[in-house]
Amino acid sequence: MKNVRIKDIALKAKVSTGTVDRVLHNRGKVSEAIKEKILKVISDMNYEPNLMARALVSTKTYHLAVLIPDHEVDYYWEAPKKGVEKAQKELRKYKVVVHQFVFDPYNIESFIEKATELTKTKPDGILLSPIFYKEILPFFDQWKQRHIPFVLFNTDLKEQKRLSYIGQDSYQSGFLAAKLIEYGQPDPCSILIAHIDEKITNAAHLVKKEEGFRDFFVQNLLTDKYHILRTELNRADFLLFTAELDNIIQNTPDLKSIFVTTSKAYEVATYLEQRGIRNIKIIGYDLLPKNINFLNRGFISFLINQNPKGQGYWGIHYLAKHLVFKKHVQSLKYLPLDVVTKENLSYYTGEEESVEI
Repeated sequence: MKNVRIKDIALKAKVSTGTVDRVLHNRGKVSEAIKEKILKVISDMNYEPNLMARALVSTKTYHLAVLIPDHEVDYYWEAPKKGVEKAQKELRKYKVVVHQFVFDPYNIESFIEKATELTKTKPDGILLSPIFYKEILPFFDQWKQRHIPFVLFNTDLKEQKRLSYIGQDSYQSGFLAAKLIEYGQPDPCSILIAHIDEKITNAAHLVKKEEGFRDFFVQNLLTDKYHILRTELNRADFLLFTAELDNIIQNTPDLKSIFVTTSKAYEVATYLEQRGIRNIKIIGYDLLPKNINFLNRGFISFLINQNPKGQGYWGIHYLAKHLVFKKHVQSLKYLPLDVVTKENLSYYTGEEESVEI
């Protein structure tokens, strides 16, 4: 079916194109009888406005704000930053401008400072990863009062009425990690859940990962077979970090697997290599260069790819789709749970994401 033009509607309704334009944009004076006639023709002809063409000629500039951790402090955030910048380049022709507000992911005051600075700019839309749960809540209230749509990535807070969440299902990823461990471990043993560099009480996504991990063993009636331990480690104090791992290793001789809930699996792998320990399986997240190094060398068995570049990329596109093109945006976009090994690693490096508006 060919595209329906305003001219086609005008011919069918026997009115001028200007009259049709006034009805479509709800401006100017048009009698009710003529308006109803035009609306019926629009419905009969299945007219859909060319929103992309309209956006190209629009004079409005859309300012999007991204609240993102500093990738120079934590390398994980370089990928979503690249995704944001890729989307920004593609949307520039539609007068979409993206402003990045970069904060220290290990400093709450830095986060509050940048969130405050962002809010003062009164952006049209916001993309962020709410890694500090308690501190972001007052800002959510301000944005909702000002009717500023916001998209979340990496960590979902559905109850906050975000426009959309883009990322993985944290619960299911934890469940998957447990299944990978159980498949390769037929004998009873101990398993360690390791949270690194994040306070679990303020990190909703890590809570969900641990919940999913534990539920796998409960649902499969395996709680008597496997003993699950947990620890929260902080790399800021290296001596304490290694001392805590030493204590766990020495007091848990049947420890066979470690599930690292963050992108820092390489830290545990480094420790095991230094201690000459090769009989403990590690499962972690994200294709960071250091993780890839230990994956290729056999210290890490599996990495669950969270596609952080795609999270940043789709987040900006979803805001543009909602604001610029006036299209419906799905409230939840879960990205695939990709299990990466050294055998299939090459298929996941150097990927480029694409999108259709």
